[in-house]
Amino acid sequence: MGLDIPGATGSRPDAVPLDESGAEDLLRGICFKTGPPRTVGVELEWLIHDRERPDLPVGRERLDSAVEAVRALPLSAALTFEPGGQLELSSQPAGSLMECVDTTAADLAAVRASLGAAGLAPVGLGVDPWQPPHRRLREPRYEAMEAALDRAGPAGRAMMCTSASVQVCLDAGEEEPGPLGYGRRWQLAHLLGAVLVAAFANSPFQQGRRTGWRSTRQSLWADLDPGRALAPGSGSAPREAWAAHVLDTTVLCIRCEEGPWDVPEGLTFREWIRTGSPRPPVRADLDYHLTTLFPPIRPRGHLELRMIDAQSGPDGWLVPLAVATALFDDPEAAETVYRAVKPLAETAGSPAAPRNPLWTTAAREGLADPELRAAATVCFGAALPALERMGASGAVRDTVAAFTDRYVARGRCPADDLPEPGDLTGQSLLTDQGLLTGPSKPTGPVPPAGPDVPTGPVDRPARGPGRLVAGPPTIPPTPPRPGKAASA
Repeated sequence: MGLDIPGATGSRPDAVPLDESGAEDLLRGICFKTGPPRTVGVELEWLIHDRERPDLPVGRERLDSAVEAVRALPLSAALTFEPGGQLELSSQPAGSLMECVDTTAADLAAVRASLGAAGLAPVGLGVDPWQPPHRRLREPRYEAMEAALDRAGPAGRAMMCTSASVQVCLDAGEEEPGPLGYGRRWQLAHLLGAVLVAAFANSPFQQGRRTGWRSTRQSLWADLDPGRALAPGSGSAPREAWAAHVLDTTVLCIRCEEGPWDVPEGLTFREWIRTGSPRPPVRADLDYHLTTLFPPIRPRGHLELRMIDAQSGPDGWLVPLAVATALFDDPEAAETVYRAVKPLAETAGSPAAPRNPLWTTAAREGLADPELRAAATVCFGAALPALERMGASGAVRDTVAAFTDRYVARGRCPADDLPEPGDLTGQSLLTDQGLLTGPSKPTGPVPPAGPDVPTGPVDRPARGPGRLVAGPPTIPPTPPRPGKAASA
C-alpha cells in the first residue's frame, strides 16, 4: 500500500532530510496560527449499534453495507470510520457557531436516516458499554498503532476500537496577550479541559461492568502510553514547549512502501533525526508523527479539544460545542472563566494533563467533586449570556440551559443518569435514555442546587467512585435549523 503523504521515503525532489533546528522551526511555525478567533469546527465520533439489540455486535457485511450507503451521502463534513467501526464526522471550518451547528445538524440528520434504513443507529457514549475491542480496519497505520500501544497495556486497543468523543476545534487566538491571546487560551484549555471532562463524563461502563470512573474514556487516554497522550510540560512558552514535546516523544511507526511498517521501541523523533536510521526523516514524516500524538489539547494551527465524551441524544453533541466556543471566543466569558479555573492549577500540580490529580478526579468523580462543580457552575453560567451575545439561536441556548439545570446545577454529569449495563439492552430503555432517539424527563434524587454550590476553595473529600444514581437525562428535542454548508 502506498504512503498517504507524498515524499515520505525521500522519493520526491522536495523530500529533503530534516535537521533538528529545521524541525523545531517548522513546529513553532505551524502549531499556533494566531489572529482574532473567527472559525469553529467539530468532530463527532459515534458508536454504531443495532437499534433493537444494541448489546450485540454488528456483523461485518451489514456494517460494510451501511458504510457504503453513508459514504454515498452528499455531506458537508468529512466522513471517516475509526478502527472499531466508529463513525466520525469532521465539519468544515465554519465562520460562526451557528453555521457549524446548522451544517453539522443537517449532516447528522442524513447519516441517521441512512443508518436507520439498515436498522442501525449512532450511539453517543464515550466507551462502548457492551463490546470488547475488535479492530475492523486492517490498514498499516492501525496495525502499527496497535503493536506500539500494546506495549503499554490494553488501553490502546480499547481507545482505538471502543471509544467515541466530541472534539471542538477553535482558533489558537491572538498573538497579543489578553483574554483572546493564544498563550492565555492554551493555559485556559488545560484547566477548563478538566471541567469539561467532569461536566460531560458519559462512559461509566466497559464490557458490561461499571468501571468506577464517570469517564472511562478519559481513564483510557491517561493509560494509553508513557508520553503520547500527555500535554507538554508547562515550564516553557507554548510554541517552545510543543516543539520540544513533539521531538522528544517516541516515534509510533516508520512507514514504508511495501510490507508492514516498522514499529521502533524507544526512538524519539529527535533521535531519529540525529541518527538518520533506518532512513533520514523528512517533512512528511514529521507531519505524520504529529497525527500520532494524542494530548488532551492538540495544537494544529488551531486548538483541538479532545477530552469530551460522546454525548447521548440527538442534540447532546451541540452542548459541548456551544459551551466551549462561548467560553473561549467571547472575551467577557473568557475572562470570567479564566479567573474561575485558575485556582485549579494548584490542584493539578506539576504532572502533565491528563495524568495529574485534577484530571484524574474529573474523570473519576465528574461534578460530584465540589471544586469542579464550583468551577463548572461559573463556566456554564458565563456561557449562556455569551451565547446570546454571539447570536446563538434560541434552540441552542435552551439546550445548553436544560443541560445546565439537569446536570451542572445539581453536581451531576450524564454518566450519573445511566442505568446498569444490563438494563441498556432493551429498546424501550434505550428510547427513554435518549441514546438512540431522544430525551425524557429527569428522575431520581439529586444533590442540592443553587446557593449551596461552593464558590471558593473547598476541602477535598475522600476519593472513591461512590454509587451512581440512575435516571434518564433531558435534552430538548428541538433540532437546530439546517443551514448553508461552511467553507473550508
